[in-house]
Amino acid sequence: MNLYGDRGNILCLRRRCQQRGIALTVDELELGDTLDPNAYDLIFMGGAQDREQRRVAEDLLETKAEALHQAVAEGVVLLAVCGGYQLLGRYYRPAAGEELAGVGIFDAWTEHPGADVKRFIGNVVVRWQGGTLVGFENHGGRTYLEPGARPLATVISGFGNNGRDGSEGAMQGENAFGTYLHGSLLPKNPRFADHLIAQALKRRHSEVALSPLDDALEERAHAEAVGLAKKKLGFLRR
Repeated sequence: MNLYGDRGNILCLRRRCQQRGIALTVDELELGDTLDPNAYDLIFMGGAQDREQRRVAEDLLETKAEALHQAVAEGVVLLAVCGGYQLLGRYYRPAAGEELAGVGIFDAWTEHPGADVKRFIGNVVVRWQGGTLVGFENHGGRTYLEPGARPLATVISGFGNNGRDGSEGAMQGENAFGTYLHGSLLPKNPRFADHLIAQALKRRHSEVALSPLDDALEERAHAEAVGLAKKKLGFLRR
């Protein structure tokens, strides 16, 4: 699934690995393809429209669910954005039609309130590991974490999972991440991109030290996004 330019996340990971001389091979799995949980160090899932999500949900349960659980349990890094995030929860309840069973990687569920309810659309800034992540959200579904589940981040500006509890995304262990942040996410957040790369490398190497890259442009774009969010918050509070 590749809605809202989510493929840019793969391009970002590829580029940051290439700049460091890290060998990287990217495979695309289609509907019906099986997943070898031992073949990969990082798995990415993007978003799609509801119609496509139903087909993907069926395929995930039939051909990939068991392998995904095994991969995450063995430390494979997983990043799931928007629709991918929703389908890896417990279930997705659309505004119309039957409930879609989820893979259950994340302790969360998603419900769509219907076409008459406003979608969550706009720029987002969230607090993550003492810093910030920025992105763009566009989702009708509201995701709720089960008691004790861990969010990826907390909302500073935007809606996040459901617009109520301040949570954004979800985590399972230290290597599985779900989020609503498009943008693409990783080009705007090089620190998070490197976090994923480092986590993936730890599966094969006991010590990982990524060489620094020149992220001046990326950091400038990130800072401008944070600044715009602060201005918006200031305007709303007046």
